[in-house]
Amino acid sequence: MTKLLKIVLAGALFLGVASTTASADVVKGQKLFIKKYKKACGFNGAKFASKHSQDEWTAIKEAGKFKEEFMKICPEVKEEKLKDKYMPHIFDFSLEYANDSGNVPSC
Repeated sequence: MTKLLKIVLAGALFLGVASTTASADVVKGQKLFIKKYKKACGFNGAKFASKHSQDEWTAIKEAGKFKEEFMKICPEVKEEKLKDKYMPHIFDFSLEYANDSGNVPSC
């Protein structure tokens, strides 16, 4: 009985950690946008993310044009400021708060 209880608790702990890690990208993307790009863009992340729907953001990402679209939306941001390591987090943030998602970020 105690082995079963340990397995169940270990599984619950794993799921709790896994779900926290999965949502961290969106939060990190929001923080990165606020810290690195909000001033240069001249508007908050909510306005940035709402420029496209989730399907449009996904199509842009799959076409490999996310950086280009970012610079089109925020022309004051220089390409060298758009680091490759930031882009997956910014994309997850944009997808989570797209204009058809129904979610509103707190930035």
